Amino acid sequence: MAAIAMTPCGDFRQSYREDTTIFPTRLSRYGAIAGVALLCLVPLTGDRYVLSLMIQMGYLGIAALGLNILVGFTGQISIGHSAFFGVGAFASAWFVEHGVPVLLAIPLAGVATTAVGMVFGIPAARLKGLYLAIATLAAQFIIEDFFARARWFTGGVAGRITQPPSLFGFAFDSNETYFYVVLAWVVLMFIGAANLMRSRDGRALIAVRDHYLSAEIMGINLTYYRTLSFGISSFFAGIGGALYAHYILFVSVEAFTILFSIQFLGMIIIGGLGSVMGSMMGAVFMVMLPEVVQWFADAVAGGTIDRALGLGNAVSFLREMVIGAAIILFLIFEPDGLAHRWRLIKAYWKLYPFSH
Repeated sequence: MAAIAMTPCGDFRQSYREDTTIFPTRLSRYGAIAGVALLCLVPLTGDRYVLSLMIQMGYLGIAALGLNILVGFTGQISIGHSAFFGVGAFASAWFVEHGVPVLLAIPLAGVATTAVGMVFGIPAARLKGLYLAIATLAAQFIIEDFFARARWFTGGVAGRITQPPSLFGFAFDSNETYFYVVLAWVVLMFIGAANLMRSRDGRALIAVRDHYLSAEIMGINLTYYRTLSFGISSFFAGIGGALYAHYILFVSVEAFTILFSIQFLGMIIIGGLGSVMGSMMGAVFMVMLPEVVQWFADAVAGGTIDRALGLGNAVSFLREMVIGAAIILFLIFEPDGLAHRWRLIKAYWKLYPFSH
């Protein structure tokens, strides 16, 4: 009797190595490589507007990933992430002013931001819940006040001018060239974060999030890993801030407000808490949402809807309203974020026509 070909009707993993792999199949690995290769071709299109948006997605995605490691993977809340983003931006500009090459100043800014994050992370590591949220909110305002007063570091209210990176005399001073700098850091940081979550320390961070009492009983040092997560989160924020500074070439103290911190929280909530890929998806969503709102306002400008609602004079307020509404809707209808929905879509097509 001829053998009947059996088709797998589930996603079975038979070893711990299979469970922790970044790319579960060859197709996914080759797909990721092909995706990066296609991104390398984007500057050849010459569309500066698209490149500008993608550069924003890149450095915001790196910073959002740092916050996701803290909030999504470790379970520690932070409402002061934009302040650490600002530390990275000002630190990189300060290093460059003192003779450090830009390409070296970017990682040094990440290290400097890590040091600042550890200062606030050590006392905050013994707090949780509402108390931790208030502590990080205090860090936001303390660092904001420092930005305004430390003219030697930030330039005060006048801000600080910086310069684009260069290598062997070639300056990355345009959207087409700077895109590759951001893309390189995005690939490096996201691969690093994915590998971190597969390591012993990454699993310890997740254990602290899932059940800190059980983690402590198993011998996990809660204070150490909570502090470590603050340091890692700050490093990612510092790298993102440095890339931001050398893109716009000017850093102002007014840019790193509490509202910006809320937007970072919105990125990881919408993208998916505890998801490396979700951090980038949330950043993409938050960058594109204001553009869609602006497009809608321009489309209805002068029409009946505009005259009834006055959209043309309130686009900036409308953007904030839409961002808040998006966060609320995701919390209600898609609490696990876009990354979870993407996994469900992939599973549906992978297992079709089986429902189990």
